[in-house]
Amino acid sequence: MKALLFGTAGIPWMAKKGTTIDGIKAVKQLGLGSMELEFVRSINITKEKAPLVKHTAEQEDITLTCHGQFWINLNASDKKVLEASLKRILDASRIASQCGCWSICYHMAYYGKEDPVKVYDKVKGHMKDILKILRNEGHDIWLRPETGGKINQFADSYELIKLSSEMEHVLPCFDFAHQYSRTLGKWNTSEEFRKLLSAVEKYLGKKGLENMHIHMEGIEFTDKGERNHVDLADCPFQYKELLKVCKEFDIKGVITCESPNIEKDALTMQKFYKSLKG
Repeated sequence: MKALLFGTAGIPWMAKKGTTIDGIKAVKQLGLGSMELEFVRSINITKEKAPLVKHTAEQEDITLTCHGQFWINLNASDKKVLEASLKRILDASRIASQCGCWSICYHMAYYGKEDPVKVYDKVKGHMKDILKILRNEGHDIWLRPETGGKINQFADSYELIKLSSEMEHVLPCFDFAHQYSRTLGKWNTSEEFRKLLSAVEKYLGKKGLENMHIHMEGIEFTDKGERNHVDLADCPFQYKELLKVCKEFDIKGVITCESPNIEKDALTMQKFYKSLKG
């Protein structure tokens, strides 16, 4: 990526018809640079419609990403659940690729009562199988494990850096608010933000800093981690300090806003980021 783009998680509220095509055009009208296709509940774009989505995004110069289905657990002990999870990831990745999406992110697994090291190895093994199939089919899309917002979710941001350093065509989807919630609010300083981006540079190189898929939003949490997303103004998460550190490291890629008011907060972040010197 040549720049850091800001965009919405899904179709902006201002889109008149609420279709993906209208959403892409609305993002352009707002002056944002990206939109995330939300396949979280179902794949809502057909194989036949995908080329039009890709064409529209290219025409409007909007970068597309995708968030895959919620119903995924690559650590499932039930064989049927595991097979369904693998199928969902493959099906969504295929359509996302046909839509021209640059990357697709997933919450890959839950720890349950298992040793986190064993869960890590399971997830890594299944991701290798998924990537092999996608590459053989000619789908050039980054597969992104996302920071889990709940403590029982795989995985924290540092585990994702480790996983990405060990695999080809895998990089993290950092959700900074999720890292904040899974640490019960402790991860919320410039020092912490700088430490994480330094780890990206150390273990993933400059390509890691120049190829970032990020989620950002306000969040509320309980003692188990994430409860729900809220607007940035309704959360003590220090997103402005984080953006300052992002500027310091000159990161590139996409920051997708997952606040309830997606376009308002996306524009707020973009305006603040562009006001920073450096």
